[in-house]
Amino acid sequence: MLPSKAEAYRAAGGMPGPHGASRQTVTVAAPTRPTDSAESCGARPEGAMSTPSLPLHGHPELRDVSSDVAGAVGRVLDEVLADFVVRAAALDPVFAHDLADRVVRFTSEGGKRTRSQFVWWALLACGGQGGDAEAALRIGAALELIQTCALVHDDVMDGSTIRRGRPALHADVEAQYADAGAASRTGRFGEAAAILAGDLALAWADDVIADTRLAPDTALRVRGLWSSMRMEMVAGQYLDIQGQATSSLSLARAIRAACLKTALYSVERPLALGAALAGADDRTTAALCSAGRCVGIAFQLRDDLQGIFGTPEATGKPAGDDIRSGKPTYLIAVARARAETAGDRTALAILDRSVGCADLSEPGLADVREVLVSTGAYATVEAKIGRLVAQGMRHLDSAVFEPDGFHSLRALLRSAAAPLPARRPGSPGSPGSRDDACADLLISAGPEEATR
Repeated sequence: MLPSKAEAYRAAGGMPGPHGASRQTVTVAAPTRPTDSAESCGARPEGAMSTPSLPLHGHPELRDVSSDVAGAVGRVLDEVLADFVVRAAALDPVFAHDLADRVVRFTSEGGKRTRSQFVWWALLACGGQGGDAEAALRIGAALELIQTCALVHDDVMDGSTIRRGRPALHADVEAQYADAGAASRTGRFGEAAAILAGDLALAWADDVIADTRLAPDTALRVRGLWSSMRMEMVAGQYLDIQGQATSSLSLARAIRAACLKTALYSVERPLALGAALAGADDRTTAALCSAGRCVGIAFQLRDDLQGIFGTPEATGKPAGDDIRSGKPTYLIAVARARAETAGDRTALAILDRSVGCADLSEPGLADVREVLVSTGAYATVEAKIGRLVAQGMRHLDSAVFEPDGFHSLRALLRSAAAPLPARRPGSPGSPGSRDDACADLLISAGPEEATR
């Protein structure tokens, strides 16, 4: 049995017990080839990742994983993380308590495991066999760790103190040592600790990949993709902070950063990893990658909208962080371009004084929302998301896949850029009159506005 989190951390203070977790092999028998399936793309509650349709045929054990991919990846994570934290405790108990434990909690307790699900469903769509399941779940676990690295570092770079509705890792460390010295010193310490925590998560992710048993040809493909993904992620993050520093207004640059920072490592590369495990041919892999890139960019554009118009309850972060940090998103670039074209000096003045204003008030943020709607930027980005998802589906439909895995993968891709619950008029931190105005403008926007 895989060790539970309680078993991994049964000692006081969250430290592990004296015995590490043993290596567990996840064995899933090869499936019989599916013959037919009905697509599951029905309605779902807003803000929830749609649950892929389960294979109608195949070995029961394979079906068990498919019924709860996130849970299966979580169990593998429990195993590898329990082993890592025992090794960390053997090095030093303070290091294990302050950093290793936090990386474990961050990775285990949050996220939808979307990247892991892309690996799994791409594997099945490309005809992967039961013998590939262990590798797929381990790669999924490694992706969750690299996501921890990205988010922990991102919070430090953006100065965000909240993540997933809880204190960001650097803020949590800072609070732990609040009585240890001057606030400026403990603040810098919290940021430094978070950088090291992110590095630790990345090192653990690489260890999981290195320890995954793969055939030589498959190993070559997987490790090449993994190497490319890591560099792409760093490049995208750099373009993001470089755009903030230079107040970049380029639409093309914003899309490029979104592609590198999010589309590749969140969607395209996980799909390619699943295809590599299944031994997919070049044409099939290319169709998957093209679909993943389109949907991945749409996913980032949706995140940009949610960061301003979404509720903290849905996003897990305060609204407006992207505005206050001056992040050069495509949404803001579109708003500026449209305001300049229209000669809307009022809108430009609001953007100039608000974007990058670290202490922007809630009424000031409401002004920005109103500008994003009145200039047509909101509708333009929403329409672009729709076009990108549709284009992604066309790429996906251009290749031949196994029916059960394909339908589930298609549903997952379509749901990736779907909207979360919208900000409600009169909700806390959002003056009702301004939100009402935004809602009215959205409702009154005609079809020609929505497609610009």
